[in-house]
Amino acid sequence: MNKEAIINKLDHLVIAAKSLEQGVAYVEETLGVTIPFGGIHPQMGTHNHLASLGTDSFLEIIAINPNAEPPRRPRWFDLDNPLMIKSLQRSPRLIGWVANTNNIKEVLAHSRCSFGTPETLQRDHLSWQFGLPADGRLLAGGFLPYLIQWPSKTHPAADMYDVGLHLKSLTCHHTNPAWLKSMLSSIGADGLIRIKQASCSKSSTLSAQFKTPSGEVTLHSLEQ
Repeated sequence: MNKEAIINKLDHLVIAAKSLEQGVAYVEETLGVTIPFGGIHPQMGTHNHLASLGTDSFLEIIAINPNAEPPRRPRWFDLDNPLMIKSLQRSPRLIGWVANTNNIKEVLAHSRCSFGTPETLQRDHLSWQFGLPADGRLLAGGFLPYLIQWPSKTHPAADMYDVGLHLKSLTCHHTNPAWLKSMLSSIGADGLIRIKQASCSKSSTLSAQFKTPSGEVTLHSLEQ
């Protein structure tokens, strides 16, 4: 892969919810902060709330927009999957992550598995390139990241509200850590996440440790 085509860093973490109201309430209960409204995704039929995790990363709460026309394709982040819908009816949860690249086409061309097709998406005045699988699935159940490329060198997180959240670490306990590391290595992202062996008695899980105004809190992708 061309050395100029690299993954810069972790771009954002994603919490999905049945509704934005439930997602905001979940973050208020677990992290002790209120995440402000972000905007709508007309191409995906979703909307979100956003908060900065620093100058170049952020936390997103996403849900299906009940006031939008259903898209002609499956929504991203697996939101049309019946299993995801059933899960989110029980509770919002961390479902995955997104990695930032400065050359999405080059990175996707050299990946060892399909990270989707780069497409231009929009939210209000923002636009970006995003690697989307045709069926809207989470990549490897959310353990592999979606890829994003912003057109500006200034990351949009710099303009997002700072609620006092900081990401300390992102860890994946996986039943096949060697495979996961190999896939991430093919896009230059293996250093963005801690990869550990899942115990025999547990399934793979993604865990994000945050520093919050009231102390350290860890969210998990598996329902606890």
